[in-house]
Amino acid sequence: MGLDPGLRRLALGTLLAAYPGPVPPDWAVDLVGEGLAGHTLFGTNIHDAAQVAASTAALRAGRPDVLIAIDEEGGDVTRLAHATGSPYPGNAALGAIGDVALTRRVYEAIGTELADLGITVNLAPTVDVNTADENPVIGTRSFGADPVRVAAHSAAAVAGLQAAGVAACAKHFPGHGATVADSHHELPTVDVPVDVLRQRDLPPFAAVVAAGARAVMTAHIRVPALTGDGPATFSRAVLVDLLRTDYRFTGAVITDALEMKGAAVAAGGVGPAAVRALAAGADLLCIGARVDAALVERVAAEIVAALADGRLDRGRVEEAAGRAAALAGWTRAAGGTSAAIPDLGYAAARRAVRVEGVLTGLDRPLVVQLHAASTIAEGRVPWGLGPHLGDVEELRVVAAETKPATLRRLAGARPIVLVGRHLHRLPGGPELVTALAAEHPVTVVEMGWPAQWRPAGVRAFVTTYGASHANGRAAAEVLGLAT
Repeated sequence: MGLDPGLRRLALGTLLAAYPGPVPPDWAVDLVGEGLAGHTLFGTNIHDAAQVAASTAALRAGRPDVLIAIDEEGGDVTRLAHATGSPYPGNAALGAIGDVALTRRVYEAIGTELADLGITVNLAPTVDVNTADENPVIGTRSFGADPVRVAAHSAAAVAGLQAAGVAACAKHFPGHGATVADSHHELPTVDVPVDVLRQRDLPPFAAVVAAGARAVMTAHIRVPALTGDGPATFSRAVLVDLLRTDYRFTGAVITDALEMKGAAVAAGGVGPAAVRALAAGADLLCIGARVDAALVERVAAEIVAALADGRLDRGRVEEAAGRAAALAGWTRAAGGTSAAIPDLGYAAARRAVRVEGVLTGLDRPLVVQLHAASTIAEGRVPWGLGPHLGDVEELRVVAAETKPATLRRLAGARPIVLVGRHLHRLPGGPELVTALAAEHPVTVVEMGWPAQWRPAGVRAFVTTYGASHANGRAAAEVLGLAT
């Protein structure tokens, strides 16, 4: 026996799905016509601008007010520029510059590009306060470690995106910046009193609510003082009592991807996770990246079953679908008038670069890029100085598998420029840099979260606060190596 059509449509109205490949398959468009709230685009859906515009037009043919979302944070997290790296610096660089007007301009430029392609919701900005240098998933996605600075830039980012007619979704509530685990792989814990959250993690969320953010994304993190043993995504104390009552947020609450282990394992699957998130107060359920028609139907069926067995109240689901529809209505009514500013992101990235030490004697160095794994949030995006070097020799090595003597022999009389991301926690990275600098002229370029670590003996330590294409170009220019 099939699902009741009305209840199925109600359930679909709370779901943000996805599809594989550059062309929306028929089922993805059909589900939109049958009530699906929308789809999220990932790197696998992106080839070029014309193709993306055609895809969004196809989805709107299913229903004009379909939500089309994307994670386009700039910096290290980009979907539109996944093949080359983003032409914009990310939040850490913008926070280091400290110019909130620039942050607004950068996000307005990103929003204008999205709007031109028919994308209506940006799952950005990341407003987490990155207080843990070992944080494996936030890092350069954050505007910094100071709540006041992060709050100011977060509000500016929201204003910029929404001025371009794209809904902003601030993330990850109630704050993922103090974690030392990645919620894609496990359920991180932030074991602090609520007062600490209010002082350290929550000021940026207060700022984005005041700035009119249309959406807020949940975090799959455990905060025992609020959530008990489960994630914030399943916590009414977090999503209703804290976000809606205390912080007076009236927009749409969007979950982080329910396929992530921080949610799916805790609930026993994506379907049960959807039910628990709705019951807790979430409105729009992001299923994840690996989605097909059968999974969407299973999640919808789980929601309908929960309505029948009492796990969900119909009024709660209607409220959620209503907020998703209201978000869609805002995106249809919104309109931006921004004009593109050529090279805005590259100029901004240059302002972010910090140099400690002296950049001399770098004529024709050996550039050595130390391999660093990407997070699921980032995906595999090119990074480094390579695209900007011209005829300067570059090697790519694994730090833990490389001997300092080998690099000294390859460099000969040339100085070495070591390029890395999160070098302070890269396996073998600190040891290689320190040993090499003790016997050879070395300049370090840190393109990840810089932390406090500074290796002894290096000629200079260059910090870019990110690894986007724009950051790489800026570093190459500062070093005098850009073509």
